Amino acid sequence: MLDRTQAPSFVKSSSFDLIRPERTTVAGGAEVLFVLGGSQNVCKIELLFQAGRWNERSFGAGYFTSQLLSKGTKTKSSFQIAQAFDQLGAHLEINPGADFVSVALYSLTRKLESSFELLVELLLDSVFPEKELAQLKTIYLQNLRINKEKTSFQSSVLFRRTLYGSSHPYGKELDDTDVQRISQAELVKHFNEFFKEATVIVSGKVSEEQQQYIVSSLGFLKQQVIAPADATIPVLNVTSEIISKEGSVQASIRMGKPFFGRLHADYAGAILLNHMLGGYFGSRLMKNIREEKGLTYGISSSLSMALHGNHFVIGADVNLENVQLAFGEIRKEMKRLREEAIDPGELEIARNHFIGSLQLEITTSFAHADKVKNIKIFGLPDTYYQQLIHRIDAISAEYLMEVANRHFQEEQLLQIAVG
Repeated sequence: MLDRTQAPSFVKSSSFDLIRPERTTVAGGAEVLFVLGGSQNVCKIELLFQAGRWNERSFGAGYFTSQLLSKGTKTKSSFQIAQAFDQLGAHLEINPGADFVSVALYSLTRKLESSFELLVELLLDSVFPEKELAQLKTIYLQNLRINKEKTSFQSSVLFRRTLYGSSHPYGKELDDTDVQRISQAELVKHFNEFFKEATVIVSGKVSEEQQQYIVSSLGFLKQQVIAPADATIPVLNVTSEIISKEGSVQASIRMGKPFFGRLHADYAGAILLNHMLGGYFGSRLMKNIREEKGLTYGISSSLSMALHGNHFVIGADVNLENVQLAFGEIRKEMKRLREEAIDPGELEIARNHFIGSLQLEITTSFAHADKVKNIKIFGLPDTYYQQLIHRIDAISAEYLMEVANRHFQEEQLLQIAVG
């Protein structure tokens, strides 16, 4: 019988057994990666199009084209499309991003052919109805007005705009004028130009016959060439900006800087330092600013990665009178990373938490596919995640201090507060 008075023994693992994708191409040249596994009779088919904000000819076209992709074809209305997916027990998820638009179909394996046939119809015959566009514009503008009242939204927008520039695809934000200007013709043009080349990732339980069916059905898609991620780090004009918002009793703060990408020699050290600083509940920022000072309910730091720009950012909400105190404490914690050797116990806890969290991210074949997608998009080695774990497992406190002094200087951070 299990003795519940005894805690299970701790077993440390540094393995990261990622499913190796099986690769093929369709008649038109598009690459298909099969990440097969799992015990449940479900599957996911994700198509990645370089149709995000970076590639737009008309600002906002990527978002509105994506959102209207499932709102009407030559033979079906938006209601009929939604009803058909529901009846098949399938789910369509479309996410527009800065670089890519992801179109993902989740389906029962036994219903795959029927649900996938409907997805293919959307990719070939979407018409972007004027009525649906008008409704989406109204909804977007309503949400935009609500978001503009939120200090967190305003501070994030201002942070990205200051970091990248108001004309950069990562730095600009849709406003009322941009939304009103979007036309159906621009969406059709965006669709015809950017939804013809794709990378396809299939995960879950899919039979050989179904694999062949998917490949033959997507013959109209051409090969997608993904440019290498931009390794340049723009020069930041370090500023501190505090924007008052009438009636607000709290402020949303953002601190950050441009950063390097995953292939940089110091990336493993940087991501572990970020984890220790503000990447999990036991981080230094949480202990100091939440638990000891009581300035916020939550504070976090993260490294944001994209094809054409990366950044490091810290975010929190604090009372108005505590803005400068919070800024000062954040700078103090970053200075500690640079000047004080990390305690071996703290380092081991953060290291084990990071590695364990990364390993927990591949509990399903869908999760494996997400890692395979990152490897494909960012041009990473197939063994990238295993190598990352091995590097983090061997990192010393001395090396982390060197990385902190090279890349985490508190005086180089942009400071934004709205409230």
